[in-house]
Amino acid sequence: MNYQFAILGVFITFALIEAYRYGFFKKGEEVSDDSKVELIGSTVLLVITQPLVLFMGAAVAGLLAPEYQNILAGSSILIHIALLLVFDDMMQYWWHRLSHTTRFMYNLHRAHHNGKYMSVRIVFRNNIFYYLFMPSIWFSGALIYLGLGWTYAVYVVVKLTVIMGAHSEWKWDRALYSTPALHPIAWVVERVISTPSTHSAHHGLKMEDGVTNYKGNYGNLLFFWDVLFGTAKITRKYPEQYGIEGMFRANWIEQLIWPLYKTPRKKKAIVNDSEQSVSQS
Repeated sequence: MNYQFAILGVFITFALIEAYRYGFFKKGEEVSDDSKVELIGSTVLLVITQPLVLFMGAAVAGLLAPEYQNILAGSSILIHIALLLVFDDMMQYWWHRLSHTTRFMYNLHRAHHNGKYMSVRIVFRNNIFYYLFMPSIWFSGALIYLGLGWTYAVYVVVKLTVIMGAHSEWKWDRALYSTPALHPIAWVVERVISTPSTHSAHHGLKMEDGVTNYKGNYGNLLFFWDVLFGTAKITRKYPEQYGIEGMFRANWIEQLIWPLYKTPRKKKAIVNDSEQSVSQS
């Protein structure tokens, strides 16, 4: 599909900016497992999981409502966008928020936070099952069945451009904050879409730094959902450290396919783990 090439182009653009200014293939806090999780997880998502779930979502919609195929194809583009924002982006907000609420869900999501750095590399870094059961992708498949195919193609490119920009080590929003004349624009932008500042805060390591907000700032395309549902924290700053605090180590296999595999641990470590609270779950 053409939109996949567009997404690849956006990714390469951010990757080149990172490579030129900060380094892309080797981050300061990177460990050997990081590249494995990112490469395998991203490949499985883009080549297998997302196409499969979109297809299955459309197939389920066809079984439940065969008479409604392409019924929205001729409707207003504004209706298409509204449906995608609610059933894709808002649903992903709630899925993401749920992933920071329970131990089980966080184990499916922890791979995304396990890296101790921000980079476009970590955009698709998640457990395989995290995406396989993500409601927003299933809903998107159903919306494509209803006739939103072309709109979805454009929408997902825009969405992933924002998401990649929010994860990138290149803090593009810094220019908005450092230029007084742009502050009114910054005020609107940071409350509408995810930015490097607001999303970096979600990946921060220590809540006491005054910037980190891993119990909020869940938005993907729209940060507006955080504003609307009371989980927003806007500081116009960036955490100095990233990662997971108070969690036992999970190797790259566990990060990708938990609960099918768990990292072997010594008995003493298991006892210590049971005594810890999940600070970021």
